[in-house]
Amino acid sequence: MSNTEKQLLGNIHQDHVAREFRAAWVATVANINWPDEPGLSVIEQKEQAIQILNSLQKHNFNTVIFQVRPQADSLYQSSYEPWSYYLSGEQGKAPEPFYDPLKFWIEQAHKRGLKLHAWINPYRAHHHIGGPISEQSVVEKMNEKVVKLKNETYWFLPTDQAVVSHTLNVLTELVDSYDLDGIHYDDYFYPYPSYNNDEDFPDAEQYRQYVAEGGALSIGDWRREAVNQFVKRLYQRVKQSKPHVLVGISPFGIYRPGEPETIRGMDQYDKLFADAKLWLNEGWLDYFSPQLYWPINQYAQSYPLLLSWWQSQNTHERHLWPGINALRSFDEAGVDEVVNQIMINRGFLSTSPGTVFWNVAALDGSQLMSDVIAQGVYQHQALIPETPWIAAPHLAAVNVDMNYVGEDIHLTWSHSNSEQVSQLLVYLKYAQQWQYHIYSSEESVISVAASEGQRPLEAIKVIAIDRLGNQSDEIELLFQ
Repeated sequence: MSNTEKQLLGNIHQDHVAREFRAAWVATVANINWPDEPGLSVIEQKEQAIQILNSLQKHNFNTVIFQVRPQADSLYQSSYEPWSYYLSGEQGKAPEPFYDPLKFWIEQAHKRGLKLHAWINPYRAHHHIGGPISEQSVVEKMNEKVVKLKNETYWFLPTDQAVVSHTLNVLTELVDSYDLDGIHYDDYFYPYPSYNNDEDFPDAEQYRQYVAEGGALSIGDWRREAVNQFVKRLYQRVKQSKPHVLVGISPFGIYRPGEPETIRGMDQYDKLFADAKLWLNEGWLDYFSPQLYWPINQYAQSYPLLLSWWQSQNTHERHLWPGINALRSFDEAGVDEVVNQIMINRGFLSTSPGTVFWNVAALDGSQLMSDVIAQGVYQHQALIPETPWIAAPHLAAVNVDMNYVGEDIHLTWSHSNSEQVSQLLVYLKYAQQWQYHIYSSEESVISVAASEGQRPLEAIKVIAIDRLGNQSDEIELLFQ
């Protein structure tokens, strides 16, 4: 029997709710995941979004990380930047008939019990596969604050305070205006060397000005300090606005070659000017998702060795939820690799397990992958792990009314502060065995079976869950 076949065995009811962050990236840049090409009708865009969200729900994920600012343009109504080229094929053109894609994604995600984290790229001003530069582009409006790289990508100057202010204003508006569960940003701090044909980032003029004004840092430290201060200020800004919104960062998976000792690869500290270890050490984030895209048995980039090293740096005990390459292949070997990495995460991160898939397309990559995820490693629903360093108001128990409707029992719930409730956790007891189900709070009436075959329902427990995963006291209903 193969390992993948073994993953499908033991599909039984679980008597205690699982806690695990299960997320997938949905990339909009270059139309990687959504929409699959620019210029689709609003109906087609919505259909594709619903298809993705249904797939996440079917596979028992609980979070979608949706890219909303791919190249300093937006997939939402922004006061600061134009509508995205990747929506219409014309930067600055609003959807017709009008709708707000981010608002639609949030509503549809929450309806399915999924959290939505808005993924932004702080420094990319225009992607090399991003259509023509429009009059509304930041490349035109902030032309002294961006530089052109050899691969035709335009990049903000991260050391420029006007850039920092602009990006933080974009972020603040985004957090204030939308019912988000998280803000997420990835590894594009300074660009990868290949973007500029391995030549240095073109900010020598700005550095000379910095030195002339009395600056004493080396050029590398000057760049890193600018990024460090942005990371710190972004976290502070989100927490000042909405403390419950989680902030996540997904840097390149290797900090520096030799850390730990046998690791080899690109030096993000020196090449991307990203001091990711510092951010984790300082706790300037709620979750940390290093992109560990290498196989378990690859000696120079060992997956478990890198995961263990990052955990050793997690001095503030933040959530460590690594990103994995779920697209490597969809045959038995590739699916086994994905499953084994999830299981390693569960073993290393037992108090707060989690995994982020690059990317959502992997769920439908093959029937084997789909089955092993939905029926195997993610066969049970899971709540996100709790975040104890974020203070949350006390969550009162729900009120529950019960009615028999044919062969079912309808549970109608209410709460003294229903806006606090994000989900309902319902335990059912048949023949002395408990099982659970997680429902969106948008389901005001929950239908459960009065019996499972010849086994009558003996008891029900209903628990309110807030958006941070905290539980209320339970309400128990007993049957004679």
